[in-house]
Order: sequence, then C-alpha cells, then structure tokens
Amino acid sequence: MLAVLAVGGGALMLRRPQPSTPVAASEQQAARKPESVAALGSLRPAGEVRRLAAPMSGFGGSPRVATLLVKEGDPVSKGQVLAVFDNRPKIEADLVALDAKIRTTEMEIPLKRREVARYAQAAGQGAAKVVVLEEKQNELTLLERKRTELIAERGKLEADLNDSELRSPIDGTALKLRARVGERPGAEGVVDVGASQSMEALIEVYESDINRINVGETVTLISENGGFEGDLQGTVERISPQVRQRQVLSTDPTGDADARIIEVLVRLDSGSTQRVSRLSGLKVIARFSSP
Repeated sequence: MLAVLAVGGGALMLRRPQPSTPVAASEQQAARKPESVAALGSLRPAGEVRRLAAPMSGFGGSPRVATLLVKEGDPVSKGQVLAVFDNRPKIEADLVALDAKIRTTEMEIPLKRREVARYAQAAGQGAAKVVVLEEKQNELTLLERKRTELIAERGKLEADLNDSELRSPIDGTALKLRARVGERPGAEGVVDVGASQSMEALIEVYESDINRINVGETVTLISENGGFEGDLQGTVERISPQVRQRQVLSTDPTGDADARIIEVLVRLDSGSTQRVSRLSGLKVIARFSSP
C-alpha cells in the first residue's frame, strides 16, 4: 500500500504545472522606454561679447571715468557713447590752442613766400646778397615744415579726443559695468556689450548621454530658479568635440562638481530670444527631444 501511494504521489507531482520563470531584471530594463536627456546650462548672447576698455594715457595708465551713460541691461546701438573720460576737457583745450598755431603759421607762409620772391628778384639784379636770399628760403621751409608737424599733431589729438568717449562697436545690450564714475579702469575694462539680437544656451551634457544628442533636434528650456515663466524653445546647433570639466553647478549640494561634460550649443528661436534678451548668464535646464 505504501508503495502504491508513493507512486501515485509522484505522478501527481509530475502533472502539477510549474511556476513561470521570473523575467530577468535586465530584460525589464530593456523593455522600458529610455527617458529624454536633461542637462544644466546658461543663457548668453548668440553674437559676440565685447569687453570695452579705456584708452591708455601717455604715462601708460588709463583716464578716470567722468560720466557713465548706460546701465546694466540697457540696449545699445553701434556708435552710441557709453562713457566719457576725464581727459576729454584737456584734449579739447589742446586742440583749440593747436588750431590757433596752425592758423598763425598758415598766415605767415604766404607773407614769407612773397618776401622770398622779392629777395630773389633783388638778388637777380645784384641788389641783394644771395646768402640773404638763402636765409629767407630756409625760413620759408621751416614754416612749411612746422605747419606739417602741427597738422600731424592735430591728427593725434583728434584720435585722443575720439578715444576720450567710449562708443559701442556693435548693436546689443550692456551686460556688465566693470568701472564706476571716478574710477580708473583696469585690465577688466569698462563695460561688457553683447550682441543680444539673438540668444543661445550653452548646455553641459554628461559624457554618458552625449551619444543621444543630435544636431538639429529641438530643445525645451526652463529656468531652474524662476528667472522666466514657461519654457523656451531652441535647436541644437553645435556639439563640442572636447570633453571638459563641469562649470554650471546645480543648486543640489550633492551634485557632482567634477563630472566630465560636453558643451552643446542651443540656438533659441526668435520668440524665446525676445523674452530673455536681458537675462544673459541665467541658469537653465534643457530637455532634449531625442530619447
């Protein structure tokens, strides 16, 4: 009886359906749809940024700022005066004095020429010595040379007068004032001007994600700290070929400051540019369209 029961129990065990084998974790991850890439970056003018310096004086220094005509964030146009330096009144006074010397010299030259002509006629008739004629001719030559030197000096003063006003070389925005009224600007210059007619974002993508980024794909950007409302739209314009150390740090204190990243340049569309043209340097979070 025991043998019969053992055989029957074994047969039942064989007929019992086996539990399904659990799906491997790696297969579940493979089936999961990959998330889109997100990365930190900052806004900047799409054009050039010029750091405008003060002129150098004759002693190797720079004049002090007498007047500042712009504030940070002001739009500027090409040729617009941004600052005036304290050496301008002296240069203007020197120009007035020099113009007076030039006028005097130009009045003396015709008189000296007529005098030379009279002595030449008299010397031809034997009424004057040739040596006196040569002296008068030398005086005329010196006057003409003096006039040439004065005109050249005036050209230098005009250049100094032009440099006594700081003008914007481009249309754009005054991004940062680096000197105040009464200060003598240093190597950092007076003001930074950026061509902000179009804006871009420099995004730092982790090197592990860069193979998922493509030139021409669309990008959505939001402000990490509420610098603007809603989102911005842009397009990937360039991917740097060089790996760098991270520069834009997250507000998360546990973030990896030594992470290796690749810079991705995103060009903002016209509508987004108008909204953030005065927010150069603002930190943004970019989300790329490709998974």
